[in-house]
Amino acid sequence: MSQENVEIVRDQFGATNEGDFARALGYYADDVELVVPDDAFLESGTFKGRDAVGRWFGNWFRAFQPSYHFDLEEARDLGDVVLVVAKHSGRGRTSGAEARARMAYLYRVRDGKIARIELYPGAAEALEAVGLAEQDAHAESPPRE
Repeated sequence: MSQENVEIVRDQFGATNEGDFARALGYYADDVELVVPDDAFLESGTFKGRDAVGRWFGNWFRAFQPSYHFDLEEARDLGDVVLVVAKHSGRGRTSGAEARARMAYLYRVRDGKIARIELYPGAAEALEAVGLAEQDAHAESPPRE
């Protein structure tokens, strides 16, 4: 089941990169929660429900040109969560300024649906949030680009 959860998360990112937002949102549970830290680019806080989470991501993507995308560097099963490390890149919709960042996410999948997403500045912080730590370079927080 855990590898299935990784594939669900991977496909949700794939749908997002393809601009198939209906498919991406279809992976969310009705009661999905999104937790965005205070230092996020857009509105921070906890967003509850598919509509609220969809609006947050919609606002995010409207800030950038349609070519904005995520490159998954890692998607790892940690038991009850999936750790994702992704590089973001694109250009601002109005400014045209290049935007690049690297973020980590914890995804909780329940009954084949994404139930919770937590954003972190790096893998080390995400792992710490679930009581884990790694000694290798994957756990180091990458600098924001």
